[in-house]
Amino acid sequence: MDSETFLGDVAIVTGAAGGIGAATARMLAAHGAKIVLTDIKQALGTQVAADIGEAARFVAHDVSDGCDWKTVLSVAEDSFGPVSILVNNAGIAPTPTPLFEVSEADYRRVIEINQISCFLGMKTVAPSMIGRGGGAIVNVSSVAGLKAERGAIAYVASKFAVTGMTKVAALDLAKDNIRVNSVHPGLVDTPMVRPEGGAAAFEPILQFASGLPIPRPGSPAEIANLIVFLASKSASFLTGGSYAADGGWTL
Repeated sequence: MDSETFLGDVAIVTGAAGGIGAATARMLAAHGAKIVLTDIKQALGTQVAADIGEAARFVAHDVSDGCDWKTVLSVAEDSFGPVSILVNNAGIAPTPTPLFEVSEADYRRVIEINQISCFLGMKTVAPSMIGRGGGAIVNVSSVAGLKAERGAIAYVASKFAVTGMTKVAALDLAKDNIRVNSVHPGLVDTPMVRPEGGAAAFEPILQFASGLPIPRPGSPAEIANLIVFLASKSASFLTGGSYAADGGWTL
């Protein structure tokens, strides 16, 4: 891909104030796309958009709120035109908790942010894509959308749901020239997996990673590379797929 790969494309990237989302937004912009970045972390998101420059706008966004999604789409269309790329990246990963200790409120919160957000995003943005003749949606799931993990009932449920929703959307939207795929990151060095406490607190995560076929955490850029590829015309024959980027964890 070169600096004009996404020339004329308009992208919405959620959870873009840092980590995988910020890396994806920067990469899409570097290849020519106009970007609307969204997140609840306003100061960080505004800074990422400022770093990208005139090709980017930031919108404070609760991804579980349908009205907020309509606002995001309006900003994108008013600023740059119809949307052609949607990256549903926003999500949360709660602390592992045994089944009987998970509250209903906590369970619902994970489902709303990780799963319902993807439904709202696809439902809201797809008509804009149809109006411009097609597009690409990439939903960021997780290895937990492919395999179970102890103490993560809400997270696993939400990410398996994203995997299935992606496949249904791929079928429903194929006639409209919209491709839909999911990406499944494993252990990636982002604020979500780096606990407070510095290097000592991160050591158990590094020890776990050392047992993977690729014995280290991934970087946000490595996941962004896959997302950007799936959004590009180079992936024009790919839809409904589930692509693990996990250092071999699911093996």
